[in-house]
Amino acid sequence: MIKINIKLFLFITFLFSQSEITESRNNAITNSIKISSPAVASINVTQVQKYSINPFQRDPWFKYFFSPQIREREVKGSGSGVVISPDGYILTNDHVVENATKIIVTLPGGKEYDAEVIGMDNLTDLALLKLDGKNFPFIEIADSDQLIIGEWVVALGNPFGLFDINQQPTATIGIISGKDLDFGLQEGKVFQDMIQTDAAINPGNSGGPLVNSNGQLIGISTFIFLDDRERGSIGIGFAIPINRAIKIAEELKTKGQIVRDFTTGIRAQPLDLKTAAYLNIPINEGVIITSINDNSPAQKAKLEYGDIIIAVENIKVLSLNDILEIIEVNDIRPGDKIQLKIWRNGRYINRKLKLGKL
Repeated sequence: MIKINIKLFLFITFLFSQSEITESRNNAITNSIKISSPAVASINVTQVQKYSINPFQRDPWFKYFFSPQIREREVKGSGSGVVISPDGYILTNDHVVENATKIIVTLPGGKEYDAEVIGMDNLTDLALLKLDGKNFPFIEIADSDQLIIGEWVVALGNPFGLFDINQQPTATIGIISGKDLDFGLQEGKVFQDMIQTDAAINPGNSGGPLVNSNGQLIGISTFIFLDDRERGSIGIGFAIPINRAIKIAEELKTKGQIVRDFTTGIRAQPLDLKTAAYLNIPINEGVIITSINDNSPAQKAKLEYGDIIIAVENIKVLSLNDILEIIEVNDIRPGDKIQLKIWRNGRYINRKLKLGKL
C-alpha cells in the first residue's frame, strides 16, 4: 500500500493552483497591451490661441463703435500618438498639434524628444510627426477592412495627462461596437468609415492607438460622444480606421501636405423656378452651367453651356456648395474622376469629369 503525506500533497496542490491562477491572469488583452504599449507616445504641446477682447463690451453704447481686439496667448495641451516606424514617425490627430509652437513627445520610460511636424491634414484630422533617432519601438499595422464587430479592442494613450505621472500609457478595453460609420463634413473635418468602440476614450486619448487583441494598430482614437454635462466618456467613442490613416500618412511623408486644390473649369449657379420656366424645362432643381473655360476639365468632359447638373456621384445637388462638399467628403483629389448626371436637350446623360490641378 502506498502511503501519501497529506500535508505534502496539499502543499503541492496549493503550488499548482497558484501557478494556474497566475497563468490565467495573462490573456489576450494583457498580451496586447504588453506588445503595443512601447510604441505609445504622450504628446505635450504649447499652442498659440487667438481670442478677442472689447474693453467696451459691457457698455451698451461704445461697444458698437469699437471693434474687438484680436490677441494671442500661449496655452498648454496634451494628447497621444503612436510610433508607426523604427525611424520615429508618429501618427496623431491634427487637432492635437494644431497651431503648436513646441511639441514634446514622451515615450514609455520617460525619454523626451522634440518632435518635428512633417505634415498635417485638417480635413481628415491627422498629423504626422518625426522624432530624431532610430530603432524606436513601433507598432504593427493591421488591416482595418477586416474588423469584426464584437472583437476585443484596447485604447491606449495619455488621458488627463496620466502618462506623465509614471511614464506609461493608460489602457482601457472594450469591443468594436460598429464600423463604417460616416459623419460627413463636421466643422471643416470629414469623418468617414469610422470605427465605434465602447473602450473609454477620454480627453488626452486623442491621437492614440486603438489596437486589437493581437496588439496591432487598427485605428487612431479621435472623438467621443459626451453626456449632457460633458464630463467624459459614456462608452461611445470613434477612431479613424488605420487603412485610411496610413494612406494619409504616406502622402504627408512624401509631399508634406495633402493636395486637394482642384479646378473643373466651369461657372454655374443654382437652377431656380424662374430660370426653369424661361428655359421651358420640366425640372427646377440642379446647378446650371453658365460658362466653360477653354481646355478645361469641363470642356474635355464634353460639358456644354446650359447643361444642368442634377447629381454628382449619384447624390442630388442644388448648389455649387453641394458639389464641393461631395468632393471633400469623398476625399476626391486632382486627377480623380467624378460622375455627373446631366440634363441636356430634354434627356438625362452621364459624364465623367476629371478634376484638374489648380
